[in-house]
Amino acid sequence: MGTFCSVIKFENLQELKRLCHWGPVIALGVIAICSAMAMIDSVLWYWPLHTTGGSVNFIMLINWTVMILYNYFNAMFVGPGFVPLGWKPESSQDTMYLQYCKVCQAYKAPRSHHCRKCNRCVMKMDHHCPWINNCCGYQNHASFTLFLLLAPLGCIHAAFIFVMTMYTQLYNRLSFGWNTVRIDMSAARRDPLPLVPFGLAAFAATLFALGLALGTTIAVGMLFFIQAKDRIQYYQLDEDFVFPYDLGDKWKNFKQVFTWTGFPEGDGLEWPVRRGCHPYSLTIEQLKQKADKRVRSVRYRVIDDYSGACCPLNKGIKTFFTSPCTEEPRIQLRKGEFILATRGLRYWLYGDKILDDAIVEGVSRIRGWFPRNCVEKCPCDAEANPAPEGEKKTR
Repeated sequence: MGTFCSVIKFENLQELKRLCHWGPVIALGVIAICSAMAMIDSVLWYWPLHTTGGSVNFIMLINWTVMILYNYFNAMFVGPGFVPLGWKPESSQDTMYLQYCKVCQAYKAPRSHHCRKCNRCVMKMDHHCPWINNCCGYQNHASFTLFLLLAPLGCIHAAFIFVMTMYTQLYNRLSFGWNTVRIDMSAARRDPLPLVPFGLAAFAATLFALGLALGTTIAVGMLFFIQAKDRIQYYQLDEDFVFPYDLGDKWKNFKQVFTWTGFPEGDGLEWPVRRGCHPYSLTIEQLKQKADKRVRSVRYRVIDDYSGACCPLNKGIKTFFTSPCTEEPRIQLRKGEFILATRGLRYWLYGDKILDDAIVEGVSRIRGWFPRNCVEKCPCDAEANPAPEGEKKTR
């Protein structure tokens, strides 16, 4: 009993709040519907358990579900790992290469970034994923990657079950005019007939689950395609910068994330680098990009109030329908305030509100999206810098 209580601590129970978010609700709902319908269709109407193939198929479905849920919850509750509050490098001279986080009162370790959602500096941060309501980083990189690999594979298996179930059950009931198309259905004939008939409700539920399975497979496939495309474009650039954490060997890079123990190598604060690279070459490059970003930022003056609504109806129909599809915040604007914009879309801008320290206390930064038609360029910046348009966020 003591061991059980030591595992379930108050802090761990607090992590259960991550389930109360639209991302985990949708993700777990899709997993539950696809898994349950695949098992029901397989057992009742497609592949009975008393056959060898049916038993193997059922075990595979359970295996997909267990592995997907294990890696999903592992990625969610284990988390990415956070930079300790107040952290600083052992050598005081190394601080010149690192950024300082005012929120965490600590230096940002190499490959770490501050997440506004988690309100902490995350080790080896990749992004904040709404589907697990947590960041993907150092500790849960392997689990998150395995989840993305297993989910479409399980959905492909489930989709096959859904298609074959509908085909076998409707084969003798409907005629589509495909007289030349025939599939040997002898293996799927049930003797005796199934206890529960394949009715309209079962057909609708199976069709709905099929849509979820195919949608998940396509969505994850597009994600991998975009990532691969960006990686190919990166290697095609004629740049002198060498990514220091690419050790030059694919197997060594693989072992940095996937290990037999399940725990990644290192401590998440210090990283092995490629031969000939400076330990802080990436952070030095990030500091240069950040300085360049400040130079290219444009100052705007607010000419119309904005409430901070996600899709404002009173700012034009195009602004309403082109609201950025992101969890990044929107900021309220009052006429006369000033904004420093760093990137933008056609009808939206993203930037920092220029605060008056004498008025606002205890607030380090207020930044987010706002409609472009609520602001106008300051005359001096309008001549010097063009408006930010479609700039990608650099990680």
